[in-house]
Amino acid sequence: MSITRTLALTVAALLLVGISESFANDKNDKKNSKAAEESAGWTESQMDQPATESLDLGMYNAIRAEGLEHSHVMDYAGGLIDGIGPRLTGSPNMAKANAWTRDQLTKMGCVNAHLEDWGEFGMGWQQLNTWVRMVEPDTAIFVAQATPWSPSSNGPVKAEAVSVVINEEADLAKYKGKLAGKIVLLGAMREVPSTDKPFFERYDEKELKELESYPLENANADMQARIERYMKRIMLTRKILPFLTEEKPAGVIVPSRDGKNGGGTGIIFDDNGAALGRTPYHRDTAVPFPVVVTQIESYGRVFRLLKHNVPVTIEMNVETKFTGDHEHGFNTIAEIPGTDPKLKDEIVMVGGHLDSWISGTGATDNGAGSIVALEVMRILTSLKAKPRRTIRIALWSGEEEGLFGSKGYANQHFGSFPLSTAPDQLNLPEFIRKPAGPLEVKPEQKMVSAYFNVDNGTGKIRGIYTQNNGTVYDIFKQWIAPLADLGVTAITNQNTGGTDHLSFDAVGIPGFQFIQDDADYETRTHHSNMDTYEHLVPADLKQIATVEAIFVYNAAMRDKMIPRKPFPHPELREQQNAPLPGLYPTATPGDAKDN
Repeated sequence: MSITRTLALTVAALLLVGISESFANDKNDKKNSKAAEESAGWTESQMDQPATESLDLGMYNAIRAEGLEHSHVMDYAGGLIDGIGPRLTGSPNMAKANAWTRDQLTKMGCVNAHLEDWGEFGMGWQQLNTWVRMVEPDTAIFVAQATPWSPSSNGPVKAEAVSVVINEEADLAKYKGKLAGKIVLLGAMREVPSTDKPFFERYDEKELKELESYPLENANADMQARIERYMKRIMLTRKILPFLTEEKPAGVIVPSRDGKNGGGTGIIFDDNGAALGRTPYHRDTAVPFPVVVTQIESYGRVFRLLKHNVPVTIEMNVETKFTGDHEHGFNTIAEIPGTDPKLKDEIVMVGGHLDSWISGTGATDNGAGSIVALEVMRILTSLKAKPRRTIRIALWSGEEEGLFGSKGYANQHFGSFPLSTAPDQLNLPEFIRKPAGPLEVKPEQKMVSAYFNVDNGTGKIRGIYTQNNGTVYDIFKQWIAPLADLGVTAITNQNTGGTDHLSFDAVGIPGFQFIQDDADYETRTHHSNMDTYEHLVPADLKQIATVEAIFVYNAAMRDKMIPRKPFPHPELREQQNAPLPGLYPTATPGDAKDN
């Protein structure tokens, strides 16, 4: 899952934020939007759904037997996670994973297994070796790794350490002319809380009930504050990187972030290497000096020594390899063909993201979701299922950097909306830029019934998010009734963010993510060097694959497609959220502006 769930939820909302260029164009906007709805096949008949689902309980039993008693999900785990390892987008390992998953899908009997190019990503990169140690005033070995896309140090470098804390642009002046040839500890020492809460957690019944209730409070103000803090960091980072580049340090060390419940102790999270930029994988925004992320306890000792004016010397060696400046990203695609003459061209999709970060082997994020999707397809092909609709698997790359694989696929197959090219917008990350017009749909958009995604770690499924699509609530309630003994009981109309179902939701296709037990995902494994095979829970993965296979099969067998939410209009969102004019007849223009 990209970045963090909190930031990703913000990104999810931002994908839906839009603007109408002016009230004068409102009439034309509505006309264009109506045409888009019609071309997407969205009609009121979407709401004409049967009250009772026709469930094949015999197939439920067959899927349960195959998924729980004859599982091969951990075999896939071994091949992908141990056999290939970390899968950074654009890297040689990512290419191996694409080819390996394509071949596994072919072997199990899927058709049309292939790789699809979603576009240019940037630099290919590998970490070959990294070590860091303190040599004065004492010797100490750091737990550290190179941040993704760090250049090599070209052999060991030894230099004086210096602490640099930059909270605002004015702080840069304090360090000007003082960092050349030094090893920079970039950032203040963070708090390290006591680990008095469990690292491994499961939902209890009370928590599931709370999750099922729909929150009525308006989170827009908190979201806006998060966006503003995020943008402030981006703007400051754009000043820090050229400043350090001009200073020419020997290397930079950044502290590892924390995890939920203080889980960031004793480990490395490598997703905060973007402390020096959001796109270090582009040659024109690449970092020119070696950067490592280190365990907070290693960082803290040196930070405190420097704070007390104790000279510290550090030696570091970063050995990395670039494999090209213009690597492309690929998704792995394969199908089980539909058999109903009237429905076989319609599609039910299942997937997860195949890429990962590099400090671990990407086991729970998102090796788990990928091997589960493979197991779903294996279960159905082993049972010689004859789905009425075509079932298509998609394993994405580029999720961690911004849902690139699934967004690229959606743009190519389903449609997209143009982004604003106003000067102030071009300076923003793409996911924050405002839509400049309505969604432009392609013919295949109306052929996809639903997309089901797993990307919340190894914890078993406890239910599903409807993604604010209340029309599917009663449908899913009937689907999960026979699964209560597997712990699947909860349905919530709340949204969840941070992963590839958002790319479908944004173009008007029902996209769903399951409710999963947290396990130790948010505390320990998410983007960390603990994200390894040992942190997978085999029994939970069997359950996940079984439940997801049933959902996919049910969607493929229904008489009707999964009902959709109203057609999305991101280009109107800002106008819809604007304050109502004329509420205070005696207000002055200044008062109205303030309001």
